[in-house]
Amino acid sequence: MSDVWPVVHAERRALIVFLESLDDDQWDVPSLCDGWSVHDVVAHLIDSAKATRLNFIAGMARAGFDFDRQNALGVTRERGATPRETLSGLRAVAGRTSTPPASPDTRLVEAIVHGEDIRRPLGTSGDYPLGAVERALRYQVRTPVSFGGGKQLVAGLTLKADDAEVSIGGGPSVTGPLLSLLLAASGRGTALGDLAGPGARELADRLGSDS
Repeated sequence: MSDVWPVVHAERRALIVFLESLDDDQWDVPSLCDGWSVHDVVAHLIDSAKATRLNFIAGMARAGFDFDRQNALGVTRERGATPRETLSGLRAVAGRTSTPPASPDTRLVEAIVHGEDIRRPLGTSGDYPLGAVERALRYQVRTPVSFGGGKQLVAGLTLKADDAEVSIGGGPSVTGPLLSLLLAASGRGTALGDLAGPGARELADRLGSDS
């Protein structure tokens, strides 16, 4: 997969279709992101899609170089007065190809992980290309937790997919669906029920201490 954008754009469109089916109460459901509702995550996706190298750095400076604060400010800025207004904002940015000063693989992480942050609390899950999920996972295991990754969470463990030919790392194994491995490596404890192996308890302990 040499170009992330076709997948990212397809996933944004698929999420828009899903969001169109929700009522206003469902937009208020807590997402998998601590402290954020489904509505908040959609606002974050708009802010993230608008990110460029220049405005990301400027935004970090305004937030005192606090990554979490920058994200919170972005949610406040992009969240509309109603779900329909916010959904309109997501439609407007669905085809963008801008990125912050980071790998384009961050766009896959945003589309897939936040897609699940929204869908799973509402009782469903997305259907993502395995190649895109693998690429997002490989990015997350290299990225520090402080920047939204899972490097410290999975250090010294082997992540082994049972639905794809993917094995990453070294040490006690954690086995399960590739998507669940990505979610766990992104700090989502809800995925732990899908995982097994001698390293699964250690990963659960790390997630518990970081949640």
